[in-house]
Amino acid sequence: TALALNMAEHVAVENKLPVAVFSMEMSGSQLALRMLGSIGRLDQHKLRTGRLSDDDWNRLTNAVGKLHDAPVLVDESGALNALELRARARRLHRQYGTLGLIVVDYLQLMQATSEGENRATEISEISRSLKSLAKELKVPVVALSQLSRAVEQRTGSRRPIMSDLRESGAIEQDADLILAIYREEVYTPDTPEKGVAEIIILKQRNGPIGTVKLTFLGEYTRFESYAQSGAF
Repeated sequence: TALALNMAEHVAVENKLPVAVFSMEMSGSQLALRMLGSIGRLDQHKLRTGRLSDDDWNRLTNAVGKLHDAPVLVDESGALNALELRARARRLHRQYGTLGLIVVDYLQLMQATSEGENRATEISEISRSLKSLAKELKVPVVALSQLSRAVEQRTGSRRPIMSDLRESGAIEQDADLILAIYREEVYTPDTPEKGVAEIIILKQRNGPIGTVKLTFLGEYTRFESYAQSGAF
């Protein structure tokens, strides 16, 4: 969610393009708090408790102004099916003339329009519907997905691989780009790689796969360009 919100922030705050966020898990106020923390470089715990310094208040005021002016459109209905989500996305697209990005948080919390043989079949229908929505509106759709528990049970490297995507078959086929996040410090707290997130490109239809390192600022729920210590 943090990475998707950073993308939404870039599109809406920096590029001033409308972003539709369909949040099935978090409320609009929770998302706003995360975005304020990222935009203003404000500690999430301090934001929730209100224990802010004078400098924090200045940054919060500035962040609130930026977020207020940014066209971030949050739908917190939850448990939408593919037809409902498409109808709402189309309505927003007509209302604003365009959308710069659609975020779905997350795929497995969506409902199927009809009862499938199993959940994998239902996810397949949802995945195909999001793909056709992206093509119809000519808008990138970022759909978050859960990983299976197999990652946690694995010995050796726990870096996600394609088959770790829950109900992965259709997602793997439909997606143009699949990114996975890996942070060594989640599994090894004393790692020298603290604050480093690996963005693993598992699939890219029109480009290479590989790994990109980013700096993860957990207190701000923000990803930034990775700068190696000692690098100029």
